[in-house]
Amino acid sequence: MASRAGAIRPGATVLALAVAGLILAPTLALVPAGVALAPGDWGALRFSLLQAALSALASGLLAVPLARALARRRFPLRGLVLTLLGAPFLMPVVVAVIGLLTVWGRSGWLNAGLAALGLPGFTIYGLQGVVLAHVFLNLPLATRMLLLGWQSVPAERFRLAQTLGLPPRALFRHLELPLLVEHLPGTILTVFLICLNSFVIGLTMGGGPRATMLELAIYQAIRFDFDLGHAATLALLQFATCATAVALTARLARPAALGAGLGAGLGRLSGIPAPAGWRRALDASAIALALAFLILPIAAVLAAGLPGLTTLPATVWASALRSLLLALGAGALATLTATTLALAAAAQAPFARAFDLAATMPLAASSLVIGTGAFLILRPWVAPETAALPVTLIANAALALPFAFRLILPHARQIQADYGRLAAALGLTGRARLRWLDLPRLARPLGLSIGLASALAMGDLGVIALFAGDRSTTLPLMVQRLAGAYRMDQAAAASVLLILLSFALYAGFDAWGRARAAA
Repeated sequence: MASRAGAIRPGATVLALAVAGLILAPTLALVPAGVALAPGDWGALRFSLLQAALSALASGLLAVPLARALARRRFPLRGLVLTLLGAPFLMPVVVAVIGLLTVWGRSGWLNAGLAALGLPGFTIYGLQGVVLAHVFLNLPLATRMLLLGWQSVPAERFRLAQTLGLPPRALFRHLELPLLVEHLPGTILTVFLICLNSFVIGLTMGGGPRATMLELAIYQAIRFDFDLGHAATLALLQFATCATAVALTARLARPAALGAGLGAGLGRLSGIPAPAGWRRALDASAIALALAFLILPIAAVLAAGLPGLTTLPATVWASALRSLLLALGAGALATLTATTLALAAAAQAPFARAFDLAATMPLAASSLVIGTGAFLILRPWVAPETAALPVTLIANAALALPFAFRLILPHARQIQADYGRLAAALGLTGRARLRWLDLPRLARPLGLSIGLASALAMGDLGVIALFAGDRSTTLPLMVQRLAGAYRMDQAAAASVLLILLSFALYAGFDAWGRARAAA
């Protein structure tokens, strides 16, 4: 184990320091001396923590029955359902909000139905709207992260439970609860940190000053007040909050210690018991309700934009190609970095927690702060628009790193626990270990990781908006400009194109990972 840690540590240390520098340098570039928090900032902090905690708990707890149902049920089009579950998280936030308002808004489908029945309507704005939007965006991610945990359990463990005649309650206690103890804290933490960085949701659904989040306060300080010191102070407060959450969650998580199997998990061998009766109906209800909740807003956006997809101007297609290349580069960079840091942390190298913190740091920073700080750093040396695409690629890779790391880390730890001593005894190190041990068993999370990171980069608007010139416009920025020019038909069509490309990246790489894992 020591030799394994020594082999990984140098490269992982360099990457961890590079990520930390990428996050801290732009933030520190904004900090003047003697900046204090305003009274309203504490209210923004309280609301940020409240909505993030409620959103993370709701997403994580609702994902448990959904992931469990998907893990133990086999039905037609199950693969398509798993793929569709990724669609909401991959949608650009502005597009997702439009879909939610179409279904849940004051004049949306649901309120119209309630009015037709003579029942009182409800408002989506305020805390309830923020939590609803976050659950819509993050429930699929939480479900896939937990589902990977179920799929990592060797299938023979469940078959042994069947042989012993364990009832469902005992099966949950001895097999499923340990994997939840390992995977659920990290899942909830990831969603919690995501929900702290969502100024678009706060801006559109907050409902007023009482529902202002730290991310929205940062945006206002930069965009409207141009108070860079105040924005940096808020970003540092946000970073401290997220770092505290990471430290607390690390104490809660415990290894599942389910042991090694024959290399065939639930993704290939359907060994998990699927009880009948009311439990079958409960699983079917969980899947059906989740699909209805997640698919209806997407259908609303597609219905509005599909008719104009073939009439988009050439500039939109050029922006789409530019975004696609950026997304592929950012996805590959994020996954490579996440894999290196995860393997180092799993090897229990010295400062393993530092690798965990470095991989999570980007969630503590605002994309607006990163972009503004990079703008100020580069301005004396180069024209900012000439560096738009490289800065956007690196920033998007950094912002996607926490998701990729959280997907890969539990499986890297399982590999080390199951095969670390055997690999050391056989002298299997370096590239040979990566080729024959690590990469084959990480194929499934690696495919999901690069697909997710690429799709997130495809829809990012935070950094490019500060740098882009006419020759570096990306598809999300084009959507924003079309909407700002009141060309709503073209904006809707471009939004559909953005959704389709993001979804194709996610689905393609996810399918590649599942195929490699089954090979």
